[in-house]
Amino acid sequence: MSDPPTVYLVRHGETEWSKSGRHTGRTDLPLTPKGDADAQALRGRLVGTAFDTVLTSPLQRAAQTAKLAGFTATPDPDLLEWDYGDYEGLTSEEIRTVRPGWELFRDGCPGGESVQQIAHRADRIATRLKGQSGRVLVFAHGHLLRVLAARWVGQPVQFAQALLLSTASVSALGFGHHTTNEPAIQLWNSCSSPSTPA
Repeated sequence: MSDPPTVYLVRHGETEWSKSGRHTGRTDLPLTPKGDADAQALRGRLVGTAFDTVLTSPLQRAAQTAKLAGFTATPDPDLLEWDYGDYEGLTSEEIRTVRPGWELFRDGCPGGESVQQIAHRADRIATRLKGQSGRVLVFAHGHLLRVLAARWVGQPVQFAQALLLSTASVSALGFGHHTTNEPAIQLWNSCSSPSTPA
């Protein structure tokens, strides 16, 4: 029987909206020059590690990060960012002026994905990834990856609020004692340069 997989998670490089704290779900923004540079720097951090599977969100900020990091990745629509619906392009502060006390991981997004929907999608991803073998590399988005990590270790979506994640960061999910009975977060938010976490 093969060992359980190790799943490396990479959040895409900086975009203008991630820089300004605007919720970027399905809006297909390019990387900034800093985002390009940070994505290229990932090449040096990931070199020497052989990956059996490489996946990316279809959105250009993730796919371009994968390419600049030196990987040919298979697009996977399940890896799209949380659909923010009516809150797309807004900052949390702007949202709270019309909905005081709003919290993404507790309240979800009207016109977009609910907490239950993002949990279901993250569970589907986690089930597929846990069925892989070897090393898996995933390029995706801040909030989706935070929810995936929470669900990987059997926690509710709200747990993701405690898992801050910077652009162009590397994290890893795996298992303790080489058994799938002990899912674990092995590495979280490892960055080569400081950036604002989301």
